[in-house]
Amino acid sequence: MQPPEVILDNADTVYDYYLDHRQNRLKAMAAYALLGRRYHPRVDYAAGAAERVKALIKSGRPTIFAINHLSRNDPYTVAAAAWRSPLRSIIGRVRVLAKDELFVEADQRRKVDMMGGIPVFRGKDHGIRAVNAAGQRMMDVCARRLARGDHLAIFPEGTCNDVDPTQVQAVGSGIGHIAFRAMKLGAPPALVSLGLSYGPRADPTVEPDREEVESASFYFRPPITDLPAKPGEIARLVRTDLQAALDGAIARY
Repeated sequence: MQPPEVILDNADTVYDYYLDHRQNRLKAMAAYALLGRRYHPRVDYAAGAAERVKALIKSGRPTIFAINHLSRNDPYTVAAAAWRSPLRSIIGRVRVLAKDELFVEADQRRKVDMMGGIPVFRGKDHGIRAVNAAGQRMMDVCARRLARGDHLAIFPEGTCNDVDPTQVQAVGSGIGHIAFRAMKLGAPPALVSLGLSYGPRADPTVEPDREEVESASFYFRPPITDLPAKPGEIARLVRTDLQAALDGAIARY
């Protein structure tokens, strides 16, 4: 199947395609390795988290990785951190939710597809009502990918935090619905929160500079393997656990 045009009016065809899309894993590994050399993030762990994350990955259980969102550079620094962490072994098997505008320009789309991207049509861009049906399809696709043994990386705040980089902003219920739907498919996912900090910033509306980006701080929380039964409760748990991860990343910057 040829890659379809990623526009809202074409959402059904888009999600039919991304239900089965597989990137070239060797190319993905090479790209992550390159980013791991270009950026030099600090990767730290809560007590016992490194061993538990390694064991979780080895088990093959589908996992949702939740990361706070600070900058347009985040996908690159997260990729670098993945290369420098236990996540290296699952590169090429992680789906990454990305806003639809990143799939418009051909060269950019090739990069996002290579990283395992799945488009998201956001309400802030198209209107809440307009994206409802597409959002339902997107969550179904994510749940089905998890049920097939893939993993999922999400910035659950939905947009860059230009308010206060020390505080996780509102987390929508989408991440909860994806986890809930995966449970219904017989594949209850684990949750791993990964906090990201670029250090103290006087003005959060200004993108971090190159030095701040290259020396980002990441902090893994221990996996949560028993999620609540309701989407809203899952979303609230994500925000609480992600804040603890962000606090750790800030403390170790």
